[in-house]
Amino acid sequence: MAERKNTEFDRPGGYATPRGATQIQRESAADLPRADIRLLGDDVAPHVPATAAVEPVHRSADPDTRLYVGDCRDVIPNLPDHGEVDLVFADPPFNWDVPYDEWSDGMPRAEYERFTYDWLDICVDALAPHGSIWVNIPDDTAAEIVMHLKRRGLTMINWCAWHFRFGQHRDSSFIMSKVHALYFAKDPDHRIWNPDAILEQSDRASVYNDPRTQAKGRNAGMRVPMDVWYGPYWGRVQGNNKERRARHHNQIPEVYLERVILACSDEGGLVLDPFCGSGTTSTVARAWNRRSITTEYGAGNADSAWERINEIGMLRKGQSTGGSSALGRPRSKRTP
Repeated sequence: MAERKNTEFDRPGGYATPRGATQIQRESAADLPRADIRLLGDDVAPHVPATAAVEPVHRSADPDTRLYVGDCRDVIPNLPDHGEVDLVFADPPFNWDVPYDEWSDGMPRAEYERFTYDWLDICVDALAPHGSIWVNIPDDTAAEIVMHLKRRGLTMINWCAWHFRFGQHRDSSFIMSKVHALYFAKDPDHRIWNPDAILEQSDRASVYNDPRTQAKGRNAGMRVPMDVWYGPYWGRVQGNNKERRARHHNQIPEVYLERVILACSDEGGLVLDPFCGSGTTSTVARAWNRRSITTEYGAGNADSAWERINEIGMLRKGQSTGGSSALGRPRSKRTP
């Protein structure tokens, strides 16, 4: 039986649809900072940032690209661009005892949470009023980050999931195949948002050959991606992947950063990454003519990342857009 409109509701189009998560989040953003939300890391004294001029160890122009070496909690508050950042992307240490260059990745839980709130705070403070922040984080710390950003008064726009098929086998539980991509904005009504820059083919176009989607006045057959991300080049960056950087752990694929940067920053805008790692954020930002700032704790990792950022460059530019993420195979063409 065909769906019928319920006109008893005063909603756009007459459908009995909910207002949506973003609208509810927008309304609650002003209230949550007043709530007495207590988390484990609150019992640990916060980091006091050093006050000193900072200079990048590596820098290139056209567009301005800077890499600072040191603790991001000390570097970022002293940046000359503090308060002017359009977009923050952060892929922090997960505290899983990974042997990063010079960084201790095995803190007691309360100290790790305090570290997390400290770097989140300095990144939020570095944002411009229209700025947004994305955080890439696994299950065990996603909830704490969401609650801290909410009590800071930011509005959640999306809770996305990056899905990959290369999880390690285990007998004790289901295999981990996702990481959370948390998207928050300071001001949801004035954030940078470029949906046309990240379109992919809709299932109606790529699977069902529905002529109605091709008859649209604009963006025929296309849609904004869904909030679960997967597909070609979206897997974990493993051994023989041409994006792989030998001395770095847990690399994020370029297409992931491409989607975030195109959607949430403009050409010439400023992108900040507090955890440089292999340099993916600045590599992609530079390829798409965004200025970028990144920090790295260890000098060795910083040198390796800079080689990628400044000499190798982006390898899969444009591969995050225009394709299809459909799970089903194309069906036979329909007759209009």
